[in-house]
Amino acid sequence: MYSKKAYLRSGKDESARRYHPWIFSGAIGRLEGNPEEGDLVEVYDCQKNYLGAGHYQIGSIAIRVLTFTEEAIDKAFWKKRFQSAYDVRCVLGLAHSDTTNTYRLVHGEGDCLPGLIVDIYGDTAVMQAHSVGMHLARKDLAEAICVVMGDTIKNIYYKSETTLPFKADLQQENGYLCGGPSADLALENGLKFHVDWLKGQKTGFFVDQRENRALLEKYAAGRSVLNMFCYTGGFSFYAMRGDAKLVHSVDSSSKAIDLTNQNVQLNFPGDKRHEAYAEDAFKFLDAMGDRYDLIILDPPAFAKHRNVLRNALQGYRKLNAKAFEKIRPGGILFTFSCSQVVSKDDFRLAVFSAAAQSGRTVRILHQLTQPADHPINIYHPESEYLKGLVLFVE
Repeated sequence: MYSKKAYLRSGKDESARRYHPWIFSGAIGRLEGNPEEGDLVEVYDCQKNYLGAGHYQIGSIAIRVLTFTEEAIDKAFWKKRFQSAYDVRCVLGLAHSDTTNTYRLVHGEGDCLPGLIVDIYGDTAVMQAHSVGMHLARKDLAEAICVVMGDTIKNIYYKSETTLPFKADLQQENGYLCGGPSADLALENGLKFHVDWLKGQKTGFFVDQRENRALLEKYAAGRSVLNMFCYTGGFSFYAMRGDAKLVHSVDSSSKAIDLTNQNVQLNFPGDKRHEAYAEDAFKFLDAMGDRYDLIILDPPAFAKHRNVLRNALQGYRKLNAKAFEKIRPGGILFTFSCSQVVSKDDFRLAVFSAAAQSGRTVRILHQLTQPADHPINIYHPESEYLKGLVLFVE
């Protein structure tokens, strides 16, 4: 079907036979057809038995497998995959909710579309490619979104300027694939927020914390809340709706603090319980005293590559140790890691080490992960990237 082929070394086909969607460069014995980055490549074992097909790329992960059956990867294929992803969001009650109009439509490998992220904000879809292959297919992908979702989506914004492999030198600029600028207001569990999909982090908002924010709301009543690494303030306005006594939001980015203040004003105009600070997290924690009895630690990924894993774990230990040192007795700590290369066990060990260093009694109340619209492909455990703990600190 495709002229470009990869033949795996003897004994290196086991993971592909278990439907793992990554073919590593070291598993490839030879390439046929001189594939370039982004090309569709068929994968065979050393006996020339068909294993699958996917996008070729330069690097450790050499092929992201799109299908394990012999089929054309064309417009009909993309439509089928988007329809499957959309059907799951309908089952989850997210696609037609009166109280939530923001959710993840496509979660890469979790939706059998490796290298692609699509988040929905009202009538705007924000699409992000993490592979050259998905970048080259962007117009067909946008068309598939429109076909599947109909007139519920009016705009598709392509935001891949910072996520595509820099060595590919694509010089991609962000922009609309269809439609144009529209209202940036979105709705999550009845709360409103501005989304900066033009210049904000990720696709504009961290939709993966929706259920964890809702859980925080249940613990907030009467508490003094500190939301570290607040970004656009999601946890902060949930805490306010949960009747927190006061809420302080901290982020090193002044733009993030501006958005946090806007979002708080949207939901709680004139409310004096909230203050926001553009400051370094560790400096703020050092100086804050013991005024808080509910702290959220939701830092950006400390490790994006395995070669910095050790430093990342030290960072998590240091950050959590400071929270254990400062939080009031009877306090509750929500602590997270969004680093894919940090395993659940690694993160736990870092937090447990920090707790032991503090000498305080700590109980686990909840073990948290990503919501169901960020599904984990059962054949690709790496899809599970968000880890969290809710801890009661005596």
